[in-house]
Amino acid sequence: MDAALLLALGLLAQSLCPSAGVPRLRQPRTLYPWRRAPTLGRVRRAWVIPPISVSENHKRLPFPLVQIKSDKQQLGSVIYSIQGPGVDEEPRGVFSIDKFTGKVSLNAMLDREKTDRFRLRAFALDLGGSTLEEPTDLEIVVVDQNDNRPVFRQEVFTGRVLEGAVPGTYVTRAEATDADDPETDNAALRYSILEQGGPQLFSIDPLTGEIRTVQVGLDREVVAVYNLTLQVADMSGDGLTATASAIITLEDINDNAPEFTGDQFFMEAAEAVSGVDVGRLEVEDRDLPGSPNWAARFTILEGDPDGQFTIRTDPRTNEGVLSVVKPLDYESRERYDLKVAVQNEAPLQAAAPRAERSQARVSVQVRDVNEAPVFQENPLRTSLAEGAAPGTPVATFSARDPDTQQPQRLSYSKDYDPEDWLQVDGATGQVQTQRVLSPASPFLKDGWYRAIILAQDDASPPSTATGTLSIEILEVNDHAPELSPPWGSLCSTPDRGSGLLLGATDEDLPPHGAPFHFQLSPRVPELARNWSLSQVNVSHARLRPRLRVPEGLHRLSLLLQDSGQPPQQREQPLNVTVCRCGQDGACLPGAAALRAGGAGISLGALVIMLASVILLLCECRRPHALALGPQPLGSPTRPLAPPPAAHAPSGPRPLRSPRPRAPPPPDPDLRPEPHPVLALLVALLARFRQQSWDKRLLHGLQDDLRDNILNYDEQGGGEEDQDAYDMDQLRHPAELAALGPSSGRPPLRRDAPFGRARPQVTRALPTSPADIADFINDGLEAADSDPSVPPYDTALIYDYEGDGSVAGTLSSILSSLDDEDQDYSCLREWGPRFSRLADLYGPP
Repeated sequence: MDAALLLALGLLAQSLCPSAGVPRLRQPRTLYPWRRAPTLGRVRRAWVIPPISVSENHKRLPFPLVQIKSDKQQLGSVIYSIQGPGVDEEPRGVFSIDKFTGKVSLNAMLDREKTDRFRLRAFALDLGGSTLEEPTDLEIVVVDQNDNRPVFRQEVFTGRVLEGAVPGTYVTRAEATDADDPETDNAALRYSILEQGGPQLFSIDPLTGEIRTVQVGLDREVVAVYNLTLQVADMSGDGLTATASAIITLEDINDNAPEFTGDQFFMEAAEAVSGVDVGRLEVEDRDLPGSPNWAARFTILEGDPDGQFTIRTDPRTNEGVLSVVKPLDYESRERYDLKVAVQNEAPLQAAAPRAERSQARVSVQVRDVNEAPVFQENPLRTSLAEGAAPGTPVATFSARDPDTQQPQRLSYSKDYDPEDWLQVDGATGQVQTQRVLSPASPFLKDGWYRAIILAQDDASPPSTATGTLSIEILEVNDHAPELSPPWGSLCSTPDRGSGLLLGATDEDLPPHGAPFHFQLSPRVPELARNWSLSQVNVSHARLRPRLRVPEGLHRLSLLLQDSGQPPQQREQPLNVTVCRCGQDGACLPGAAALRAGGAGISLGALVIMLASVILLLCECRRPHALALGPQPLGSPTRPLAPPPAAHAPSGPRPLRSPRPRAPPPPDPDLRPEPHPVLALLVALLARFRQQSWDKRLLHGLQDDLRDNILNYDEQGGGEEDQDAYDMDQLRHPAELAALGPSSGRPPLRRDAPFGRARPQVTRALPTSPADIADFINDGLEAADSDPSVPPYDTALIYDYEGDGSVAGTLSSILSSLDDEDQDYSCLREWGPRFSRLADLYGPP
């Protein structure tokens, strides 16, 4: 065939290109691709060689394909060559050419699936290497053969379909490929089912490979999985073949109702217990285990009106578990007949057959046991007044025994009584107090006391019940209100200041406390003429003078009453310091101190009174001494303090001396004796005139050792504290007030913010040495509550020695290099407390 093709091409070229004057040659069986046609029309560059076809897998090698030839030179004077894939490019050596004859040959087997065509370039050169012709294309086409089997894309195909699906339902699709030429029958594939393992329930489309159902009757409970054997063949089903598998799984639907395994079940349950399982109800269901089509749900239809039973499903076995959720009582009911039903979680298919035993009877027999006693009211709440005496009845905390068919006796006891306050009657359960409960007990929580009582029967073994007894301790109005504080100061004129704000406190809890009622004592009606008392709020009142009141210390009597039932009242004294005030309503410095100093009995007056008493005792030793002896000057003619019934305006009263009487004639039998009182008076005057020694490190050591006692237990302002505890200010208030500054500005304090202390109400100085301790304690309390000074734990000033300090400077301790310039001989004069220091530092 190839030779005939070459011959035809040669004849055609010879007829189209005649040569004048050249004798016609024999038609060679070669191609002249470079020959040009000498015509007057369009000149073609060269011949177009049609593709040369060769079959793949050709085994007779070498195989001649074609011969090319140039007519410009004589045979043997032209050199031919080819280039391209299969020659000098990969894959090399597939094609070759005879360089003298131009014959092209196939040297290796071809595979169309690898290379379906080759494009080569042909060259013609003379012996000198010069180009005789332009290069031309030579195309070789590989003809396909059916040498490849079809291949499925996967070995196993899977599909799912609901059981009972209608015919024609899509299940899955099988796919295959063929490496042969898709334009030929070598790649024309056809699908088929070789085996189904049963009835012909599935079919496959031969062209697309889709698998569908063809019949009804798919039942998962009969056959759950189908295995199909598939086949694919090329050449439209007549060529090469391949096989694969298809696994089709039927999905479950609820086409089977659950059924009880029996019509009746018998069980037994103990009374007085809950949360226990009684028995199991077995059911059967053919649907897929673990699916909603298989899971059972149980319902009690009859026989349980109080909801004492419940049925839950065991997810592993699908059985119904009957449980008791409320305690059963054998005495009230001995047997329960229940009617139960079962169904699936998923709804049943309409076409599914109905179950024959979807309901069953369950008989539960109640077993009698010894039950624990039951308190009729638990917890029991009651109340009791505070301070109840021992033996006071609290409550009767009794219980009953539910075992009516088993006569038993109950006994009572305490389980928890932290204060051991209660006593329980073991036979009746009556509770009473056995001592007084302290109101400060830590077991009183918000006024409630809790105890636990036990009730026990005499069965074997016994049963015990626990009851909680909560007792509310009722507040009793057993405390009267008190003034807080019972002192204060105000201005002497009604138009100055805001008066004295009085407060009250009560140890009782509401409602036995506030509001408080303040009232001037009705026992002293004279108080209402000089003072007025107005209510400010439920716990405070304000005291004001009605008219100008003398400055000094006034002792008033107030009547305070609370709002309890019954109300409690108390008459209390109130010490009011009246002072002279400025325009701002604040006491002027020194005014109240001077008046308070004269309000009481001074030390000088006390000495004069003592001297008078001693003189009277001495005169009583002689006859007519009282009548004949001279009366001491300055003896009072009336009591120093008025009787309680007489309420004159408070204030200081001057001591009036009696009018001197004419002395009687002297008795010659009597010798005048020196009065010891005169010596006492002289010594007293000498004491007040005596000055300390020149160094004045301590003042008045011989008069009173209290002058040497300084309080250093506070973190105060260094030696400046001595000003606050200087005993001279307490013993001689009049003298120090006269020497002090007269301006109304408060003294400068370096330990207070902004250098000044908060204005304090002037307090009356003590009228006697016995009142000094109370005065100092009051001052300490006022200083501690002063918000204008820093607290104890702040940085305080210790480099300031204060003004008017009785102690010397401490700088000499550091300035001296030895002890020679210091004189410590004065230590022996300071008293026994400094004798040790005198021995250490004083002269020998």
